[in-house]
Amino acid sequence: MQTVDILVTGGTVLTLDDRDTKLADGAIAIDGDHIVALGQRDELARIFAAKETIDATGAIVMPGLINAHTHAAMTCFRGIADDIELMDWLNNYIFPAEARNVNPELAYWGSLLACAEMIKSGTTTFADMYIFEDQTARAAKAAGMRCLIGEVLFDFPSPNIKTPAEGLAYTEKLIQTWADDPLVNVMVEPHALYTCSPDLLKDCKALADRYQVPLATHLLENAGEVKQLRDKLGRRATTFLEDIGLLDERFIAFHCVMMDEQDMRLFADHGCKVVHNPESNMKLASGVAPISAMCALGITVGLGTDGCASNNNLDMFQELDTAAKLEKSARLDPTVMSARTVLRMATSDGAKVLGLDRLVGTLAVGKKADLCIIDMNKPHLTPLYDEYSHLTYAVSGADVDTVLINGRVVLRNRRLTTIDEIEVMRRVRQIAVRIRESLRR
Repeated sequence: MQTVDILVTGGTVLTLDDRDTKLADGAIAIDGDHIVALGQRDELARIFAAKETIDATGAIVMPGLINAHTHAAMTCFRGIADDIELMDWLNNYIFPAEARNVNPELAYWGSLLACAEMIKSGTTTFADMYIFEDQTARAAKAAGMRCLIGEVLFDFPSPNIKTPAEGLAYTEKLIQTWADDPLVNVMVEPHALYTCSPDLLKDCKALADRYQVPLATHLLENAGEVKQLRDKLGRRATTFLEDIGLLDERFIAFHCVMMDEQDMRLFADHGCKVVHNPESNMKLASGVAPISAMCALGITVGLGTDGCASNNNLDMFQELDTAAKLEKSARLDPTVMSARTVLRMATSDGAKVLGLDRLVGTLAVGKKADLCIIDMNKPHLTPLYDEYSHLTYAVSGADVDTVLINGRVVLRNRRLTTIDEIEVMRRVRQIAVRIRESLRR
C-alpha cells in the first residue's frame, strides 16, 4: 500500500471540475501539499495507508472558497461608519480614520483576525488590497492561508507610502520578497481611476508586465463615479483603460456595478476579469452589477466580500446566497444566477480570476489540497436533495467543520489550529479603543 499524509473518507465530494464530478461516499488522498487521488472510499482504502484519516461521513467535501476581493485589516473598522453613501463613506469617514490609525500593528492583527474569520467560514484563498501589505502577508503566512496581496496605490500619501514612486517600489519589493512562496502571491493594485493619475496607472501596468502578475483596481462602483470619471477623463472609463493599454487577461476589476454593454464587450474582447461584491454594493446602495450579462458574454467573474467596513463580515457562504438572490430579484428572472453558477464564482472561476486556477479552485489530482468539509447534520440542512442548492441557499460559514490549506489542517472540529483567536480578538479590541478615541478629536 502507498502511504500518504491524509485520507479524507466518506461524505459527498464535489470537485467543481468542468464535468461537475460528484463522488458519493468518496475519498481524497493527500500527500504533502497536494491531492494524489480521488475516488470511492472503498477503492482508496485498498490503495492508501494514511498517517491521518479524517472521517467526513455525512458531510460535503468541496474546494475551499476563494474571496477574490477584500481589505483584510479593515476588520478593525467593522461597523465604524454604516448607512452612508460611498464617496461620503470614503472621504469623510474611512480615509480620515485610516490616516489616524493604520500602522503595521493594526495591519497585522486586523489581517490575522480576518484570516481566522475566513478560515472558520470555509475560505482558503483571499485577494487583498490594503495598507502595509507586508503585514497582511505575514499574517496570512502565520495562519497558513493562501493569498494574493497588493499595496493600495494612490496619487496622495497613505499611512505607509508618501509618493506614487514609493508605492511602486514597495510593491516591487513585495513581489521580490514573496517570489515562489507556496502561499503568498502578489499583484499590483492602484486604488481606482479617481484616485490615481494616468501616469501612475501606466507605471502600475509596466510593473505588472515586468513580473507577469495581475493588476487590479476598483472600477465603476456607482453612478457618481461614472460622471466623475467622464469629467476627468473626457471619455468612458473602459475606453480610457483600453487606450492606455491596461486591458488584458491579467486585468481584474472590482465591483463594476455601472458597466453597460459596451464596457462589458471591451472586457470580453480583452479577457479581463471581474469580481462581484453584492453585499457591499447593496449596503452602500451603489446598485446591482449586471453579472448575468457579463457571464453571457464570457467574462470570468469571481466573488468577494469586500472589507468588513462595508459588508460587515467575511462569510463567503452568505455572499453566495446574496449573489444568487440579488440577481434574480434585479432581473425579475428566477433562472439567472443558479446555485451552481455562484458556487463556481466562489471556487473554480474565482481561481481563474486570480490566475491561480492551476493550483486551486477545483479538487483534482495534482492540485493543492485546499478544501473544506461542511457538517450537514444540522436541522437547517435537513433534508438534503441537492448539494449545490444547500451550499448556496442554506449553508452558512458556521457549518464549516474542517479546513485544509496546502495539505495542512488549519481548522479541525471548528477549532483553529494555526491561530490563537482569543489572543487575536484581544489585540484587535485594544486597537479599537485607540480608534474610538481618535474619532472624538
